[in-house]
Amino acid sequence: MRKLLPLLSTNPHGGGRSALTCRYRCGDACFHEVPNTSDNEYAGDLIAGVLSRRSALRAAAVVTVASAVGGAAVLGEAPAAEAHGGHGGHGHGHPPVKADGARGLRFAPVAPNTADKVTVPSGYSQNVVIRWGEPILRGAPAFNAEKQTARAQAGQFGYNNDFLSLLPLPGERDRQVLVANHEYTDEVLMFRGYDPENPTREQVEIAWAAHGLSVVVVEEERRTGRLTPVSRHHLNRRLHTTSEFRVTGPAAGSPLLRTSADPSGRKVLGTLNNCAGGTTPWGTTLHGEENFNQYFANGSSATDKRYGVGSGATERKWERFDRRFDLKQEPNEVHRFGWVVELDPYDPDSTPRKRTALGRFKHEAAQPRLTADGRPVVYMGDDERFDYFYKFVSSKRMKKGNSRAAREHNLTLLDEGTLYVAKLTGDSPAAEVDGTGKLPNDGEFDGSGVWIPLATGNVSHVPGMTADEVYVFTRLAGDKVGATKMDRPEDVEPSPRTGRVYVALTNNTDRGKAGKAGADEANPRNLNKHGQILELAEHWDDPASDGFAWRLFLVAGDPNDPATYFAGFPKEKVSPISCPDNVAFDPHGNLWISTDGAQLGSHDGLFGVAVQGERRGELKQFLTVPKGAETCGPVIQDRRVLVAVQHPGEVDGASVEKPASTWPDGPGKLVRPSVVAVWRTDGRDIGV
Repeated sequence: MRKLLPLLSTNPHGGGRSALTCRYRCGDACFHEVPNTSDNEYAGDLIAGVLSRRSALRAAAVVTVASAVGGAAVLGEAPAAEAHGGHGGHGHGHPPVKADGARGLRFAPVAPNTADKVTVPSGYSQNVVIRWGEPILRGAPAFNAEKQTARAQAGQFGYNNDFLSLLPLPGERDRQVLVANHEYTDEVLMFRGYDPENPTREQVEIAWAAHGLSVVVVEEERRTGRLTPVSRHHLNRRLHTTSEFRVTGPAAGSPLLRTSADPSGRKVLGTLNNCAGGTTPWGTTLHGEENFNQYFANGSSATDKRYGVGSGATERKWERFDRRFDLKQEPNEVHRFGWVVELDPYDPDSTPRKRTALGRFKHEAAQPRLTADGRPVVYMGDDERFDYFYKFVSSKRMKKGNSRAAREHNLTLLDEGTLYVAKLTGDSPAAEVDGTGKLPNDGEFDGSGVWIPLATGNVSHVPGMTADEVYVFTRLAGDKVGATKMDRPEDVEPSPRTGRVYVALTNNTDRGKAGKAGADEANPRNLNKHGQILELAEHWDDPASDGFAWRLFLVAGDPNDPATYFAGFPKEKVSPISCPDNVAFDPHGNLWISTDGAQLGSHDGLFGVAVQGERRGELKQFLTVPKGAETCGPVIQDRRVLVAVQHPGEVDGASVEKPASTWPDGPGKLVRPSVVAVWRTDGRDIGV
């Protein structure tokens, strides 16, 4: 009898990215040697000694068994409303086309396209909420592309918005708090006449100020879903490369974190390459520092290499203007990045904290859920080919309420607990996983797994490594304990309705190459350019469990390709999807997926998919983004969808002088990353 994860009841640049994106976003990671050269076991290897099949069966039996998969057809596509996207941008005002589908997904899917605009379904409208450079702090000037200054940028909305969170603002009617990550800068698209070999100090300091985080209050228009920023609100805030951050948790003060500027090892200037993140049940936001390695020059140690730090100069040449970016001069500075940052957006005077208990790696995201007794569990992915995914289980319980005592207590929750890494095994014979994506004879890619403890407080569970070393060099700890090498684990999101955890595995075109790991049941395709989404069920539905069952929920690509899989839903009734990246849930329990680097000839987009009931696996495209852009964010509310349109116009050969996109403001204007809101023209809820 085989173990089942029960169904729920009722290019060389990696993906489709341009070379320009690879250059500025991740430091040409795909052109460098894969940092993980360890020979630890892979997902198809035996772990019978760690987790018996009998225990996996017993654990899976307590999870709800589902109905058979089926579903009605998605109606044919209708012309989409395509607003150009200025502050006054709207759809054409057509009523929504009646469409069948799971509740929350009843819209006519947008057809794949390459339009240089945000394309939304018929009957939906949109507006640009905020653009790069718009002033949000008192004293900040209006954006002037030809007269940018570091001082101005420090008071303006940052560049390349990624993770978004919308939080309630009690006491201020029709207002919410928007928190945004600013992952990286595209200097060649920011500055006229930019010379990448000789950046000026002013350009570098503008880029420093354009990184980081923004907090800005937004106001909604009651009759629509339109949002507009409330500039100069007292909660508005910019945190950037020279802002102060506190180091907390078990590795705070470690000799590995001390520098000449900070001999305490507890104070860091800046946060870098903030990709996705999370929103906590206690009202803070989490921000993952991802491709931080690219900002540091002259790496030389084995640990630098394992984290992808280069041995020469950097692309942006920051080391010419601040010695801390030169590892010859400050070898420990790089150890102070690669953490999860926690921010309290309701306290503009608070110092954000880098949480060492959550480990150091290329954090794509961090999203908590609570155990039955109120302890937070945070799921995290390390966005690198052949790297791992993790969870942290706090030893403290969350206190309810907004009292000062409760908030102060809850700001310590992520400093004490146990850090784990995942190891998976498939339940099919290795010969049935041939690297083509063909389903095994049992009809699913599925199996069991264990959470391997790495460290608890000041105690290391990894032989040969101290606790400090586990936290600072978490990748090496994962290597030592034989964690499963995955296809770029990015966003990891638990369902607030079911507790199931969904892991976006974006792609891995190195899978199966000579000298590299071949296909296994969790990563079933060699030369994997489209990615997949893994669904995980903790034993006994306990987030603190030490074991889980898993299955691949979605194997992305062209539905006409036999190597794709949509949870068993009829593939002729779904939208094509490639390179899943950020994920989020809507109020109905559907999973929404944004893509990065899609390889199917269409621009990247946002998709919704049912994860339970008879329509499980029904996937529909909701929008596409402009030329060269990536879809980030997203936030799905009852009446509004919010996305971050990142790096529009980031196409090979593009520059300020030769723009590849005219979004969002039309010809003659600088291309600007922006946040976009989408709503139904008739004012009703999304997709119902």
